[in-house]
Amino acid sequence: MNEKLESFSRSRLQSFIINQKVTLNGKHIPSTSFKIKDSGEIKIEVPPIKKSNILAQNIKIEVVYEDSNILVVNKPAGMVVHPGAGNKEGTLVNALLYHCEKSLSGIGGIARPGIVHRIDKMTSGLLLVAKDDPTHLHLSEQFKNKTIKREYFLFCWNNFVKTKGRFESYISRSNRNRKRMAIDKTDRGKFAITEYEMLKSYKVNNNEYITFVKCELKTGRTHQIRVHMSNNGNTLVGDKLYGKQSVDRIKHNKLKNIIYKDFVSIERQALHAKTIGFYHPTKKKYMSFESELPRDFSKLLDGLESL
Repeated sequence: MNEKLESFSRSRLQSFIINQKVTLNGKHIPSTSFKIKDSGEIKIEVPPIKKSNILAQNIKIEVVYEDSNILVVNKPAGMVVHPGAGNKEGTLVNALLYHCEKSLSGIGGIARPGIVHRIDKMTSGLLLVAKDDPTHLHLSEQFKNKTIKREYFLFCWNNFVKTKGRFESYISRSNRNRKRMAIDKTDRGKFAITEYEMLKSYKVNNNEYITFVKCELKTGRTHQIRVHMSNNGNTLVGDKLYGKQSVDRIKHNKLKNIIYKDFVSIERQALHAKTIGFYHPTKKKYMSFESELPRDFSKLLDGLESL
């Protein structure tokens, strides 16, 4: 039945059945596991979409692209994507509710912007947002099938043995620190693939390097790039959660001040979602967007180039 109802998610269709909103020949379908053996008329009573209890706020956001179905937003570092414990206001969703007004997805029965994927609070860059249910479901399927292109730029400590490579591992939540994710050697976590390319390496003292890197996500696990990089001995600049920051060993005071002030002191990991590419559900064509490097990235890059 769900194959004929592409505007609803599987979980929402199941909720219709559980709440006795689906009938077969006038009788309620008793459970989600019920098997239809005979032909007949199926009717679905679709409940009205509930209004979100999340506050709409007039917060300035950088919209890279917008049409009647999608938004591509360039999120700044420091902005949380979705309200949660300790972050009820000032999030990207609060801003999107104000910006989108009536053009919202109703996935799960609540009117809200369709956050199809997320990036961390202190990561900057491009996010794809759905305005309606069919678009949300279509984009979610693309993420599931790994056909969305996502490229990230980053600065990390130390060099790489190979200029190009691929990290493959299982990732799960750390047993030692619940804020961290970790490589799961029992293979019980979620499989993650990250491809990297070293763009340039900068020597900041006799045996210390900062490397400018491009990564492409083949999967989208929590903290995936941060985990893979730190596990390889290349902790991101500013990422105190996943490794030590070697700021004191940098010889050049100007560069040292940039790294400490703009990244380490505010725990801003040097990670930026630079590119996103996807197949547009209604325009029926592939679209790709790029964002400029944020000011803190450009400042750090200029400092490294002046060495």
